[in-house]
Amino acid sequence: MAPLLTNRQAEELHKSMIAYLLANELPDTAAALRREVNLGDDAFDATTAKRYEGMLEKKWTSIARLQKKIMELESRNATLQSELDNTTPASRLKRNQDPTSWLPTTARYSLESHRDKINCVAFHPTFSSIASGSDDCTIKIWDWELGELERTLKGHTRAVRDIDYGGPRDNALLASCSSDLSIKIWDPADNYKNIRTLQGHDHIVSAVRFIPSGNLLVSASRDTDMRVWDVTTGFCVKTIKGHTDWVRDICLSSDARFLLSTGHDMTSRLWDISTISNIEHVRTMVGHENYNECCALAPPTSYQFLAPLAGLGKRPSANSTDFMATGSRDKTIKIWDTRGTCLMTLVGHDSWVQALVFHPGGKYLLSVSDDKTLRCWDLSQQGKCVKTLDAHESFVTCLRWAPGVTKNSVSGVDSSATDGKGSDKESRNGAGGESKMRCVVATGGWDRKLKIFAG
Repeated sequence: MAPLLTNRQAEELHKSMIAYLLANELPDTAAALRREVNLGDDAFDATTAKRYEGMLEKKWTSIARLQKKIMELESRNATLQSELDNTTPASRLKRNQDPTSWLPTTARYSLESHRDKINCVAFHPTFSSIASGSDDCTIKIWDWELGELERTLKGHTRAVRDIDYGGPRDNALLASCSSDLSIKIWDPADNYKNIRTLQGHDHIVSAVRFIPSGNLLVSASRDTDMRVWDVTTGFCVKTIKGHTDWVRDICLSSDARFLLSTGHDMTSRLWDISTISNIEHVRTMVGHENYNECCALAPPTSYQFLAPLAGLGKRPSANSTDFMATGSRDKTIKIWDTRGTCLMTLVGHDSWVQALVFHPGGKYLLSVSDDKTLRCWDLSQQGKCVKTLDAHESFVTCLRWAPGVTKNSVSGVDSSATDGKGSDKESRNGAGGESKMRCVVATGGWDRKLKIFAG
């Protein structure tokens, strides 16, 4: 077998090895090696030993770093090749025919106007409007199809923490909550006039969500409580207690039966809110090793991909909610069933996980993080990360999927078919309604930019 090293390279290696042995106080081993390779005092003196000291360690660590870099580049190359393969005319046609396979790639728009970081985004349930809330105390309304700023809403006196569209089907409202302890209701039909301000929380209000198809709104706060509000009267109709620390995020099921909450007590809690006067705590999920930041309820379309992991049958249960996801400062995402069992832990983000959304098609889960990326996880492949996008130039704070629309064949009126977390809603327009998925995703971050990813 021919030697891999030249004579000079072999001599350099031998000298490095002998210097390493001497530096680690192994003179006998060093002497033995010198005899074996015929290195006398004339070829390896004290000066030579000093010159070669530490060289072996440097070479070794350099190789380790290069191997890691090669692996990263190979992974990146595989991802780019996959994207390239998927840009063929045939694949584009397939994706156009089947939106359930669509995933965000490059941003269509990068919208700038806020003067401080963006904390939240929300899509209008019918029109091409999207709202963003910021630490600059304002809410901005944009047209995501045209990439244009429509208006700026002022009213809050501190950071806007969360926003959501909802309310009566024929008159969608916008709700916002803030570090100023208030919740404000805005009417898009009346030039986004602030029609009501809800007061009652004793600390930062961190999340708001409309209960589907009604006048009720749920809020979560750092005061550890959640409250249910009637937006027509402005009264708090129920206070939900259970968390022992800041409640950071909430999510509602499409049929308005269940509420999922999570926060800094490192728990996630599932609630039955089908009867507002008698809200019941269903389950508590514990497993993260740091504060929980976000949560999402899986749509019914995810059942076929997650049921085998939970040992469930092929048919979904009578509940609209069988699975859920939580994201944490421990950099992981956990998938749970309603029995409180953790089915899988998704590892890949390099910093806090800030927001989650299930793909309306059910096969994927999307997440954003302080590591500046948006990641797509394939639930049919044990939660494998199949796409990573460098979404922002700094921390990514929020993520929403545009709600689908249902075209009523009788009236021709569009209405919401999915909520902001990507879960399917039943058509409420009567017979003949056909749901159409919108392949539009929005993210916001510390770089003050609103990114629109559209198919």
